[in-house]
This record gives sequence, C-alpha cells and structure tokens, in this order.
Amino acid sequence: MAKKKAASSKGKTKVHKVMKEHKEGKLKSGSGKKVTSRKQAVAIALNEARESGAKIPKKKGSSKKKGSSKKKGSSKKKS
Repeated sequence: MAKKKAASSKGKTKVHKVMKEHKEGKLKSGSGKKVTSRKQAVAIALNEARESGAKIPKKKGSSKKKGSSKKKGSSKKKS
C-alpha cells in the first residue's frame, strides 16, 4: 500500500500562521476583502505554502461519477 506524503515543516508553519490570522479575523483575500470561509482560508494557506517553496501534496481531483450526464436529443422512434 502506498504511503501518503507528509507536508514539510515549513509548510505546516505557514498554514498554521494563516489559519491563526483567519481565526483572529485578520486574513484577507487578494482583493482585500476579509475571508470568512474556513475552506477559503485553507486554500489560501496551502497556496502561500506552495509559493514559499514548501513541499505540499497536490490537491485531489474531484470525484465525479462518469456516465451520469444526460444525453441531448430525442430517443423516441418515428412512425
């Protein structure tokens, strides 16, 4: 079984710092607005950690089911 890659200590400290800012209400997005969403704060933290050179594992792809899309067009037989 494959082992998961652990985040570097540099990345952990960066994420910890950003999440602390979010908890204190001081974290701002790129546009300058306050970040209220925890998920957005995590995304910002991981992005900043990657930019600083920390080895953070890549995000997982979305798990969409295949074949659930509806086909367009008529399936009725013409008489």
